[in-house]
Amino acid sequence: MGQTLTGLLTSVRAIAGRPGTPAPGRPGGGPDPALLAALRLCGDHLTALAADGPLTDARRTRLIASIGALTTACSTPGADAFDALLRTGQQALDSGGAAEARLALALADEATALRARSKGAWRLRGNALDALGRGEEAITAYERHLALQQNTAASRDVERRIATLRAAGERVDEALALFTDGVAGLRLSRHLPAAEARAAFTDLVRLRTAEHGAGDPAVRRLAALYAEHRRLSDRDPMADPLLAGAEPIGVPGLRRLVAGRTVCLVADTPRTAEQERRPGSSPAALTGGYDLVVRCDEPRHTAPAARTDLHACTLRGDTPWKGPRWDRRAGARLVFGDPLPHWRLALRSRLVPGAQDRVGDATLRRPLHDPALLGEEPGGAGPASTAYTVLRLLDFLGTPARVDLIGFEGPAALSPREREWVATRTANTDDTAVRITLR
Repeated sequence: MGQTLTGLLTSVRAIAGRPGTPAPGRPGGGPDPALLAALRLCGDHLTALAADGPLTDARRTRLIASIGALTTACSTPGADAFDALLRTGQQALDSGGAAEARLALALADEATALRARSKGAWRLRGNALDALGRGEEAITAYERHLALQQNTAASRDVERRIATLRAAGERVDEALALFTDGVAGLRLSRHLPAAEARAAFTDLVRLRTAEHGAGDPAVRRLAALYAEHRRLSDRDPMADPLLAGAEPIGVPGLRRLVAGRTVCLVADTPRTAEQERRPGSSPAALTGGYDLVVRCDEPRHTAPAARTDLHACTLRGDTPWKGPRWDRRAGARLVFGDPLPHWRLALRSRLVPGAQDRVGDATLRRPLHDPALLGEEPGGAGPASTAYTVLRLLDFLGTPARVDLIGFEGPAALSPREREWVATRTANTDDTAVRITLR
């Protein structure tokens, strides 16, 4: 990685500092100052990374790859360097560090200079300011994004974030208004960066409690405002915490759900999707004979209205709570993931009220993770596919009357280890439907 980083830094400096380089999207024109400025910012960041020594953080490695893609786009006629610029800024944010957040903000500034009406550029700027704790400035950028955003569904997350930042500021304003005498030396204000505001709020609570006692009504209200401010600093409130009445289920509930029933696990492939929507037939031709239809992860080929009684998905990546929302209708939804805080945040961010009747609880987030329980050798197996996790779970429960796999061939095929596991439990196969029946 050291040689790669050094080579990339050389390329960035060569392009950013070379006069007369044609800018993508500006035929016959000179270099776009905003793009060259963005490359110089990336070069400065790469220089700092090189000075830190060997890279072991996968997120920073992905950021370097993103900068490489931006560098290539800036030096390739016809390439869309603007989209590469936004991707680099987002990857900087996803890296999670303060220096990376500052880089994302700087890149967002250059992006808005390039295209003042880009909703993506304004959202990147809002996210970067938000990550740096500059809430009031973030609200302004988010509002510019909303003014340009035509997709109502895509606006909801931003609207919720604006409401959270405003609510946190209102808690600060009310806390300052509780006592008429000023407090020397305290800088609490809604315009402070988030970390400084939390520290100043903490100092204010301590001081007022020492002055007036914990039983004073104003102090009690101040403590409540402080607690609300801290909660708002940690996460956005859920619009519907009860998810439209969805029932949480654990292992016993899932065992009852599948007991004595026929289950089919359908792969998301063009072939199965075509069979489900073939003219002159109905989805029932493929799955109608089963009590429960199970689908996994994010379907790309399956029709939105295709029957799904149980949807299972596995959280992957460093920020799994940022994935698309689970808005396809399902009777029950199981989310597999670790660590627990990431799993909880993903459920808060991605579950859609009314899109499911049941939601797997924390007892089902890492099903059958104990190799001894399964009679397997620990370690060395690598991550399991979602389909394999569901199959092992159903096999462990032991209550379904029958479990069939449909369409698990070609790109949807299980890994060799998983196919071996299935082979030891296969009763028969039906090539016409690519159907495997487990004993």
